[in-house]
Amino acid sequence: MAQRYFSPDDNFPGDDPRANLEHLIRQNGHDFSSLSRMLGKNPAYIQQYIKRGTPKKLDEEDRRKLAEFYGVDEQILGAALPAHIAAPRAARSNPPMGNSMVQIKQLELGASAGPGSLTDDELPRNSMAFSAKWLKQLGTDPGKLSLISVDGDSMDPTLCDGDDIMVDHSAAERPLRDGIYVLRMDDVLLVKRLALRPSGKLSIRSDNKRYPDWDDIEPKDVQFIGRVVWTGRRL
Repeated sequence: MAQRYFSPDDNFPGDDPRANLEHLIRQNGHDFSSLSRMLGKNPAYIQQYIKRGTPKKLDEEDRRKLAEFYGVDEQILGAALPAHIAAPRAARSNPPMGNSMVQIKQLELGASAGPGSLTDDELPRNSMAFSAKWLKQLGTDPGKLSLISVDGDSMDPTLCDGDDIMVDHSAAERPLRDGIYVLRMDDVLLVKRLALRPSGKLSIRSDNKRYPDWDDIEPKDVQFIGRVVWTGRRL
């Protein structure tokens, strides 16, 4: 019989030897007790293996007999893959994280770093790919990230007009800390630097000294969209 290795394309439930054996039994109209007797075991042997996990794995001789009986490879019933098959498969199942890319959506809006801009359209207009490994190093959840553009120059030189910024929306669900945030005040979307004051109030600051700062702002008067964790700049 030609050697045939189990793959996800085969008609089996998966990589679980117990589920695969039960699939073979059901598919061929057999029953647990008759199969147990064929192996010279007590009638409950196969049922206990499949349903209770006792024994944890089939005896090698029992596995060989069952594989021959059903005309399948022993790998389907729990035998280890040959080394020349296992290594390439492991590489495919666990690709290097550095080669994995994640698409981050770009929203059709601009966070004003100037006098303020109204934003009603927050639908994704595009996406940009980032390394999954790099995003993990940022400590962010890719599903809660978005990219938007800076509109204005009040955050110069940190953020310039037209810069793309990555916003971590999960930060709005956690306690605030000093940093650059996208926020909404009076229906205006802004990107500003926040500083926490001992009183519990906020200072909302512009990095460009030509623009005023706002002190003693109550957090309840601000809607926090997310924290800026990265910026990309056009040259």
